[in-house]
Amino acid sequence: MKLLFILVFSFCASLNAAAADISDANAPPDLAVAKTWIEKKDWPSAISSLEKFVKANPNNADGFNLLGFSLRNSKRYPEAIFNYKEALRIDPNHRGAHEYLGQTYVQTKQIDKAKELLASLEKICGLQCEEYIDLKRAIDKFKK
Repeated sequence: MKLLFILVFSFCASLNAAAADISDANAPPDLAVAKTWIEKKDWPSAISSLEKFVKANPNNADGFNLLGFSLRNSKRYPEAIFNYKEALRIDPNHRGAHEYLGQTYVQTKQIDKAKELLASLEKICGLQCEEYIDLKRAIDKFKK
């Protein structure tokens, strides 16, 4: 029930935002729309939505991080790496970008780079944060 409320609220908020500037039919979608595509694992739609979002919001680390995530899940690794690095350029302590870039390095067998990001996460949030634990698990799994 709580999730339904959040979804309805997000949808209404996006309608209100669109209604505020009807003249701009090419207004970029917000992150909530992109997250809906990500939840559905519709990577092409998520990528399209997020590319528009980051173009309109070039200083939004979360947008670049989610674009990297969507690209990585489409196995477009070089583009994913670029976008994660953009997220980290904007916010050097972005835990999600550190983890996801590390995951990309694991998937592309660049374990030394993944370990560097793991060390960064340890400094940023410690050994018990979710991002550190998830990346460490991926690195350990790769070793087996």
